[in-house]
Amino acid sequence: MNKNKIIKKLSAYKKQNLNKYEIKRIGIFGSASKDCMNDQSDIDIVVELEKPDLFYMIGIKQDLEATFNMPIDIVRYRDKMNDALKRRINLEAIYV
Repeated sequence: MNKNKIIKKLSAYKKQNLNKYEIKRIGIFGSASKDCMNDQSDIDIVVELEKPDLFYMIGIKQDLEATFNMPIDIVRYRDKMNDALKRRINLEAIYV
């Protein structure tokens, strides 16, 4: 799946679930944002929620795996997180 298709589907997902999960912003990073995915790739998703909630994160992950029919890695963006991961997200993320 290419970057543009992923962005289009993720944008539609955000519109449908914005209030349900209190999504502040959601985007892709990693191979999906660089448009260099292969058959073994998953989609790396970064999400920032109005209120941190583990059950929301699980729900979003499950929804997106069903939407994309492929594995999803999901990370909640926050002030205090692994510095290397945060730098990578800040450089690569494409938000919808």
